Amino acid sequence: MHLPGDDPDHSHAVDVARALERLYRMLRKLSQPSELSLTTVATLSTLEQSGPLRLTELAALEGVTQPAMTQVVSRLAEAGLAGRAADPSDGRVVLVDITDAGREAIARRRAVRAERLGELLEQLSPDERSALVAALPAVEALTRLGQPPASSRLAQRSN
Repeated sequence: MHLPGDDPDHSHAVDVARALERLYRMLRKLSQPSELSLTTVATLSTLEQSGPLRLTELAALEGVTQPAMTQVVSRLAEAGLAGRAADPSDGRVVLVDITDAGREAIARRRAVRAERLGELLEQLSPDERSALVAALPAVEALTRLGQPPASSRLAQRSN
């Protein structure tokens, strides 16, 4: 009988999943305490990368319902971190975009995390640091594969 655990590729997937879960928890701990939820920060990061998006696109990319995203966007807009504007190609559609204040908030959060991570990286051997840097392209490729399909307009932006 062949069990999933007997497959070396499955075993590697389990090992990678465990390591990435631990890394995710560590990165969360390195982030500065903030009034911004993880969903809010993720939404701002998506807007920063993609540019203006329809609410439905943003909800799909973040894996939340449209009503939940409406609440997130409302809080971001009230805080001045995101804004809403009519889509120039279809005035009936509202686009959500990050503001300069939102970009600054994300940059500050990343700077704090990078500084704290840098302190940990200094404790690794040069070979361990090199191995991490060498793995970055594979990690980036994996994250791209794991993203939900975006609209053709969003896909065209990244080309």
